[in-house]
Amino acid sequence: MSATERAVHARWTGGLRAVVQAGDFEVVADEPESVGGTGTGPQPTELLLASIASCFTISLAYSARKRDIELADVEVDVVGQYDGPQFSSFRITVKASSPTGDELAKLAESAKRVCYVTRTLAASPTIEIATE
Repeated sequence: MSATERAVHARWTGGLRAVVQAGDFEVVADEPESVGGTGTGPQPTELLLASIASCFTISLAYSARKRDIELADVEVDVVGQYDGPQFSSFRITVKASSPTGDELAKLAESAKRVCYVTRTLAASPTIEIATE
């Protein structure tokens, strides 16, 4: 399988605030006022947690659809252990009124294999910085 590129563009809008163009959408990232931001958007670390939560939720839905399992009231919470300049761990909690028990656990295990955000983080990808 060949790799494809995905890209976003961010521009600084002053202070500690950036606006990110992601496809047809703009996402604001900011820091709280207490550290010099304007508090007009989530922190970048919260956006990382949001990426994990949204991807895992979509992966659950995908895995359930493939198995003809009906989902109801699905919620995904992600908590990151933030140690200074980086996260040391993430905890993903999945709740649903249907399915429950072992069936939900099996579905979550399948979603873990499908979720491209958690798979990427687990693989420690190379990060290259370029300047122009």
